[in-house]
Amino acid sequence: MLAFIDEIVIPFLNGLYGAVGYLGVGVAMAIESAMVPLPSELILPYAGFLVSDLGAIEPLTGGPWSFWIVVVVATIGNTIGSLVAYAIGAWGGRPFLERWGRYLLIRPHEIELADRFFEKYGPATAFFSRLLPVVRTFISFPAGVARMPLGKFIFYSTAGAFPWSILLVFAGQQLGENWVDIRHALQPFDLAIAIAVAAAVLLFIWWRLGMPGWRRGATSDDPPAAS
Repeated sequence: MLAFIDEIVIPFLNGLYGAVGYLGVGVAMAIESAMVPLPSELILPYAGFLVSDLGAIEPLTGGPWSFWIVVVVATIGNTIGSLVAYAIGAWGGRPFLERWGRYLLIRPHEIELADRFFEKYGPATAFFSRLLPVVRTFISFPAGVARMPLGKFIFYSTAGAFPWSILLVFAGQQLGENWVDIRHALQPFDLAIAIAVAAAVLLFIWWRLGMPGWRRGATSDDPPAAS
């Protein structure tokens, strides 16, 4: 992972920010929010490092990097990318699940349950998911599948992205040249969340397949019937 960061991600961000400045921050955040795993834990702290470097010149304005412009552009980019993922879910995800969901162990009535969940809890889900590594990258797709009201989705998704952007840009600004340390610090949380999600998926599959092995074990423990 660290080799990927050093050899691929950092040079990509360096070239992008050096070429189009604030626009590059927005593009990178849009990519991350459109379900491409380009971590915001690198995108924003690096921009924060540029804010802390008074000698760094933002190419579009010709002046120093501004903290609040970075935050606002990052939030806008997040919203744009989220809308892309939402649209994929809304216009392609549901027909796909209705046609092929049974092969993915998803029953038709469960799609309706997801609709009702997002209708009831969608605003809180859209907001708080923006504060969680890994989850924030993919949450827009199921929101689109469930056709969460678009206005609410945009509002709460943007509201959640704003404090996340402030936090990471500020962290990068404070760390200065050591900005990449924040990614290393947050990486265990990414791993823990990924493991939890994978475990939940496997548990779900096991349950939907009828919990193979569980009933056999329970049966073997039952006392023998009286003759």
